[in-house]
Amino acid sequence: MPYPIAHVMFFVLCISAAMTYVTLGAVFRKEITPTNMLNVIILLFVGGIAALFPDVTAVYNILVNGTIEHVNLGPIPTHSILFSSLAFFMGIGIGYVVYRKYDKAIYMGIFAESASLSHLLLDDLARYEIDYFYPLYNTPISIFSYVDSSISRGSFLHYLLACYISIMLLFVVIMMALFALEHLGFEFRFRPKNE
Repeated sequence: MPYPIAHVMFFVLCISAAMTYVTLGAVFRKEITPTNMLNVIILLFVGGIAALFPDVTAVYNILVNGTIEHVNLGPIPTHSILFSSLAFFMGIGIGYVVYRKYDKAIYMGIFAESASLSHLLLDDLARYEIDYFYPLYNTPISIFSYVDSSISRGSFLHYLLACYISIMLLFVVIMMALFALEHLGFEFRFRPKNE
């Protein structure tokens, strides 16, 4: 599985690329205040922690069992949408402590959830099978394994659906992050040039 820093970089530089772009632009133009920078740092902290959340059991297993096994917490796979949803609640808790407003706390939770889901997608891209739908479907699957497969392995329709589903999952996670960021102080809009 990818190294922890790869999960954080994937979330910050790919999934939250718009936030990174806007922040760097404001820094270079010297338009960002220390308070605004603190909000960005809090978002990066929450996103980074949530991006690592599915591997939380690795620390426990290294200290207690001396192994690097990190895909289960008892019988529950940590690399599942069910377990990743805990990042949503973690984000809400941190968001409420920071902002003291329920609506901002919810958006922080959505942001954290998008970070946690990005972890699952990156592991899937790295050719690991994920228990996405535990407990509804207990067999690990790899959605991205079909993106580069040849059409001869299956029907053309199967190949198109596999490509569509995998790309749409990435799109949904990116849109979750952008939706949350828009409500956490980042403005994304089209500005037509006056001619």
